[in-house]
Formats: sequence, structure tokens, C-alpha cells
Amino acid sequence: MVGPFLPDDAKLAAVRAGLPALAAGIYLNTGSVGPLPAETALAMAELAERELTVGRAHPADWPDALARIDEARAAVAAVLTTDVDRIALTGSATHGLNLAAWSIDWRSGDRVLTTGHEHAGGVGPLYVLRDRFGVEVVFVDIGNGSDDDATVAAFERALTPRTRMIALSHVVHTTGALLPIRRIADLAHAGGALIAVDGAQAAGAVPVDVVDLGVDLYAVTGQKWLLGPEGTGALFVARAADGRVAMSAAGWHAYEQIDSAGTAVPHGDARRFQSSGFNRPSVLGLARSIGWLTMYVGLDWIHRRGPTLAAAGADRLAAIPGVRLLTPRERMATLVTFTIDGWPAEAVVDELGARTFAIVRTIPDLDATRLSIGFFNTDDEIERVVRTVELLATHKPDSLPPRRTLAMLGSDS
Repeated sequence: MVGPFLPDDAKLAAVRAGLPALAAGIYLNTGSVGPLPAETALAMAELAERELTVGRAHPADWPDALARIDEARAAVAAVLTTDVDRIALTGSATHGLNLAAWSIDWRSGDRVLTTGHEHAGGVGPLYVLRDRFGVEVVFVDIGNGSDDDATVAAFERALTPRTRMIALSHVVHTTGALLPIRRIADLAHAGGALIAVDGAQAAGAVPVDVVDLGVDLYAVTGQKWLLGPEGTGALFVARAADGRVAMSAAGWHAYEQIDSAGTAVPHGDARRFQSSGFNRPSVLGLARSIGWLTMYVGLDWIHRRGPTLAAAGADRLAAIPGVRLLTPRERMATLVTFTIDGWPAEAVVDELGARTFAIVRTIPDLDATRLSIGFFNTDDEIERVVRTVELLATHKPDSLPPRRTLAMLGSDS
């Protein structure tokens, strides 16, 4: 780990050197896809080359592939502060949330509570339950997620004896609010319901202890704050939920054994939710990225630096006249969402990209701009973005001074 041996500036330089994509611009969209560590890309390329030149059919390849899967599961378990037998590998957070949604034997008239801030990967499975089984999907109004007491009270009012699950995000992808999951989990369990959580914007960005949170199911994705390849993810299944949730649509890898008569014995742990057919270089890449984060960078440093830098950026933006900070300052993680008076979000994204080479995204439902501020960003990068936002806020799109252009020698212009 570089933390104990290098001063902070030197450590940041070493970390940034391991993330080559940071040289292409100001990387502020890890909430969509994080930068890939060079170590991860090299390991994936080496395995892909071996598969190309040697093949994938040697009898020894399958046990090795299973070992790689277990390595990735153990890496995720370390981030979520749980045991490896509680982790099933998935193809994405969306995959995990589908497994969670389908783990209950739903009946018409059952209710599931969620919020209006959920990602399509979380709310989509609930719509399928509604359309196929007549499950009532209730959207609980939590505002921007800034008031924990109000959020819990809103869920308490919506909870009825027919409520069988609360499904929501740990960190909502819209405003970036960090929700009071433990209190909502206690509320769900007191009412006899399960709680399934989308941890895509939390795992790798802020400390996560799924046991302490009291959740039943917790889905994560590999390509965001865990800096892994796309097409990877995992699902945590609490031991206390084992008797209440069942695997759904899992492949034969979910079984410990299948005899010649077709009798299947499912795994007694979370692997009963796990299918087969994973891309082997991607599985290796997920394990390698998390290993890089935990053993080279250090989660304590990541969890301290990322949110601190994000909070400082939020404060700077909130102080600009004409800028409205949508992220609740006291209940935030590493996402910063804002609007500029008179500016469509798409225009803000275009100007930030053109003037500072910042890679950011819009939140279409709010017509807002979102910055995903990571532990690897620098104070100077955030300041450059803030100064550009200050410029935009003093103008409207039709009054903004044109960007500087380079005159090319020999051109007619």
C-alpha cells in the first residue's frame, strides 16, 4: 500500500500514474464509468491473449476460471465488509437488482416501496413485477434526500402489511444524496418486509458495511467506483435473509451438484444466485481493480479523500450566484449535482468539455449537471471546473464569449 510510505502529494501522483485515462481530461464521470487501472488492463490483455493463442478448452481452464470467480467474490466481500459466502458474482448492478426483485414469490396486491430517484436498472424490475403479477409499486417522496428524519417518516407512512420489499439506492444517482439505509432497513424489518439496495454509487466511493447497514440484498457494479471492467457486478445476500429469498433464473453454476437424474442441490450460500458464462478476462479485471484499490491505494485513503474533495467542490459551486446546488451538502458522498440559471444541462456539459476538457454528464430528469468527484482528482482540476461554471453563470448561452481557437499556419481563415 502506498499510503503509509508516501506523503499525500506523492501518493496522489503515484495513484494518478496508474490511471492513464486521467491524462485525457478532467475525469468527473466515474458515476457512469470509472477510469481503468493500467494494472487491470494489462492483466486482462494477457489473459485474452492466452485465450486467443492457446484456447479456452484445456481441462485445467475450468477450475482456474472458478478460482478467478471466487477471487473476485472475495475482493467484493472485502469492500462490502462481509464474508465471501455472502457474495454472488453478477453481470452488473442491474442484474443483481433483477435477482433481488425476483427472489420473492410475489402475489397480486403485494407492495414494493421505492423512491423517485432510482436508476432505470433498479426501477425497471419493479415495473415488470407490476405488469406481470399486479404488484403495486409505490414511489415515496423523499424530496432531494437531505432530511433523514423526513425520509424515514415518508417510508413509515407508506408501509402497510402488504409491503414485502423496500427497494432503493444507498446513494441516489440524481442528487447524490446518501440515504439513511440502516433506519429504513429497521423500519422494513419491523413491518415484515425485506430491503434491497442499489449500491452502485456507494461501493468504492464511501465506506460500506452491509451487515451494519442491516440490508437483505445489496447490488454493486464493477465499472463505476470499483474501477473494474464493464459487464461485472455482485450481489450481497444476508445470512438472515436465506430463508426468505430464493434464487431466480440462475444457471447450473448455482448448484453444488446435479446428478444423472437431474436432481439439483443448490449452494447453501449466495452462489445460489450466481449463473455461469462469465467473461474470464473481465472477472480477472474486477478482482485486479479491487485489489489495486484495497492493497495499493487503500480504502481508508479513498474514503477520506474522495468525499472531502467532493464536499469542497460542492461548497465552491454553492457560493456562485446563479448556481443551485441540488446535492444535500450534509448528506452527500462523491456526486455533486447542480444547475445554472438560464442554462440547459446539455449546454453546460458541452462548455465544460470544450473549455476545460472535463468529462461530466447530465441528469435529464432534473435538467442538471453532475460531477462525479473521485479520490484521484486534484484540487486544481476542481478549481478549473468551478472557474468555468463561474464564467457560465455570469452569462447566458447567447451572450457567452466565444472560446479561444488556435490559428493554423497556412490556413485561409
